[in-house]
Amino acid sequence: MRLVIFLFLFLSISSQTNAQTRVVAEVTLVYSIEVVNEKQLDVDAVAQLKQSSKTIYIKGNNSRVDLYSPAFSQSLIYSKGTGTAVILREMGGNKFLTKLDAKGWNKKNEKFFGMMIRYPGDTKTILGYECKKAILQLQDGSTFSVFFTTAISPSVKEFEFQFKDIPGFVLQYEAMDGYTDKIIYTATKINLNPVAASKFDIPTSGYRLLEN
Repeated sequence: MRLVIFLFLFLSISSQTNAQTRVVAEVTLVYSIEVVNEKQLDVDAVAQLKQSSKTIYIKGNNSRVDLYSPAFSQSLIYSKGTGTAVILREMGGNKFLTKLDAKGWNKKNEKFFGMMIRYPGDTKTILGYECKKAILQLQDGSTFSVFFTTAISPSVKEFEFQFKDIPGFVLQYEAMDGYTDKIIYTATKINLNPVAASKFDIPTSGYRLLEN
């Protein structure tokens, strides 16, 4: 009888362990950008968005987010260890660099402070991962939804401040800043191979330094 109880407890613990989220410290994730309600956006803006993409690189405590469009590109390099970020922007032949200390980074994201999250129970599969839906509500009352997997979670989460309290990896989300329900980012490719450390190098020349 004791052996049966022991085996039952062992299997229960093993099941719980296997269900735990795996933290990934080396990952490249590519998102496509879908324009849902094209008629509500400028024609030129729609054309630009359809040719745009987003790529996330994570290595240990460092992250990089590249946003690309034909007219504009931006890279955000964030260090979890220091809480600081560098934003690189390129428009035409002009290159700009903005540095944010920990205080500046928090100020940039202060609209996400006190955000509430609820889980309505909806699910969908993205890249083979079962994802749960979360609805995030900001203090100003605006809301947007995301789908995330609990199978994996990035080792750095604060680089997308609005998702830092989501218990997993966000694989789909609605755009914010007035575009909710119009633009959707969806993960289309995930690569768990090591990321080159050079991705997180900060340029020392060629960029004009801008104040935050």
